[in-house]
Amino acid sequence: MITIISSAKTMTDASGVKAPLATTPRFIKEAKEIALYMAQFPAEELRRILKINSTLSAGNYLRFQHFHSDDSPSLQALLAYTGVVFKNINPADFSPVDFLFAQDSLRIASFCYGLLRPLDMIKPYRMEGDVKIPEAGDGAVYTYWRDRQTDTLIDAVKGSDNILINLAAVDIQPAFRWKKAAEETRIITPYFKIWKGNKAQTIVIYAKMARGQMVRYIIKNRISNPEELKHFSWEGFSYNEELSGRDRWVFLQS
Repeated sequence: MITIISSAKTMTDASGVKAPLATTPRFIKEAKEIALYMAQFPAEELRRILKINSTLSAGNYLRFQHFHSDDSPSLQALLAYTGVVFKNINPADFSPVDFLFAQDSLRIASFCYGLLRPLDMIKPYRMEGDVKIPEAGDGAVYTYWRDRQTDTLIDAVKGSDNILINLAAVDIQPAFRWKKAAEETRIITPYFKIWKGNKAQTIVIYAKMARGQMVRYIIKNRISNPEELKHFSWEGFSYNEELSGRDRWVFLQS
């Protein structure tokens, strides 16, 4: 069983948490090419391309300028991303065995680095899937990654009982040949919903928190059988059989 999550937009290059390994991303060459392309743009142009404010564009301008420097710090992906999902994974108390289990069973989808393992060393960046890059021809970053990483994901899933737990945001799917992945593997997607206005609805912030908590649950409990995920509960979220389908699992907050 492999679990996939999305990378986060907020990042750090330093952590007090010590991981047992430091590995090299499979697509490090491609990441360097993307960063080199982005390094040509001034901060104001990055603001437009990445749809961010001036403060963020200035910071990311410096990140891309220093990306290829040996002196620029890097950090394991699981520690480098600091968004809501990763805060809820909370690797601060992970044991070496936790980290190694995560390395084998968790994948992180990045628009800059492609498909990452948790202990792959990465540098801070900001990237969006709709950014146009020359290597994609008439397409964008989504197109650039689609053929490069789809088989990598499929091979990882096939090597792990052929089951993918999809806890990623929907916007990563165009960066894969998702239909092909769904045809060759079994993809189970958990949804986290709250009753609101007499209807089960997704509240993004709670969904992100719950995704992170489910990843933590998988790692801490060494889960390899997806059926065990039906026992997951957090902050009132629990599996709801009536709202669920074969591969669409709804966790409803009671």
